[in-house]
Amino acid sequence: MTLYFLRSSEQYIVNKMLPYAYRLDVLGKSLEDVPQLGIYKDFYGFTNKDLGLYAMVEHEVAGAIWSRKMQLEHACQAFIDEQTPVISMAVLPKFQKQGVANAMLEQFLQEASVLYKQVCVSVVADAHAKKIYEKFGFETVGENISAVDGSKTITLLKTLEGTTLVRPSEGYDPRRWMD
Repeated sequence: MTLYFLRSSEQYIVNKMLPYAYRLDVLGKSLEDVPQLGIYKDFYGFTNKDLGLYAMVEHEVAGAIWSRKMQLEHACQAFIDEQTPVISMAVLPKFQKQGVANAMLEQFLQEASVLYKQVCVSVVADAHAKKIYEKFGFETVGENISAVDGSKTITLLKTLEGTTLVRPSEGYDPRRWMD
């Protein structure tokens, strides 16, 4: 598995992964059925409010994780405040249970800790994803009802330790890696 930064020119990856991130594939729904999910993908990477990466396994996109800073009017379920990005993560079914989610989340949190004080995510209360996030130190801070299917969701929050990433190239600005 190899991880790559998710750039604005790779919008198609976000479009492909969003239905898996919000269980639309399992529910037999499409993005047209839940238009409010557009806030997680529309114009991804066009501002420095977006951060993400994706995993490749044998020349195929296996999964992606990305975040966006939201505003109150977006009516995002995991919304904490305008400074706390909301995470979306998906792993294609054929690559699940192979460590893809753990690898992506570990690297994503390292990258995010340079830019943000905290990140949040909303997951279905009884989903396996909850265990993955809790393993990485996310804590439950709220409950909600899913706009996708009406199931109970929980909002998880992770406080990040501000760190500096060491890059092999000199002069690297971590705020500009989306360019």
